Amino acid sequence: MKIALIIENSQAAKSEIVHNALKTVAEPLGHSVHHYGMYTPEDKASLTYVMNGLLAGILLNSRAADFVVTGCGTGMGSMLACNSMPGVFCGLVIDPTDAFLFGQINDGNCLSMPYAKGFGWAAELNLQDCYRKLFEHERGAGYPKERAAIMAKNRGILKDLKAASCKDMLSVLKSVDQDLLKAAVSGEKFQQLFFTNCQDDAIGSYIRGVLGA
Repeated sequence: MKIALIIENSQAAKSEIVHNALKTVAEPLGHSVHHYGMYTPEDKASLTYVMNGLLAGILLNSRAADFVVTGCGTGMGSMLACNSMPGVFCGLVIDPTDAFLFGQINDGNCLSMPYAKGFGWAAELNLQDCYRKLFEHERGAGYPKERAAIMAKNRGILKDLKAASCKDMLSVLKSVDQDLLKAAVSGEKFQQLFFTNCQDDAIGSYIRGVLGA
């Protein structure tokens, strides 16, 4: 599975901590981690939590990523922005129990975490425990197990509801503020990572046009 990491500007100083925690857990399980920035607070390309959502939508809908890990100070802003995108189902994960239940019940494709609120001593261990509870288990198996079928049914209903209430991603890209979009995809390594992994020609072509690539 290709896991994309996105860090917004207020928490960019913790980028290495988050990235290392994610790699420590995900890579031994056979997943690849692609860090889309930010990398330091001094990065030229500055990402807001709103841009986190836009990037999550681009990466998941183009299948450049199978799962997105993001967040902000509280995790809530990024969660809201991500859930505004078509095809993105983002959960707010604060502790390992959240991570386990999100994976088993909701089986979403994106998580948002708080990297300021409650982020203190041994925070990197909490991050690792959250990622482990999410990625080491088969997702969508249900909890409790006897409710697995109804949970799967409700996930399907929610997916259909979101499809009915959202535009497709290409329409979103054409409709949003183009300066905002260009800023979101102008990260240091975005082109290298995205165009290598993008599997949707229409989305890839539009992003190339935005970047002038």
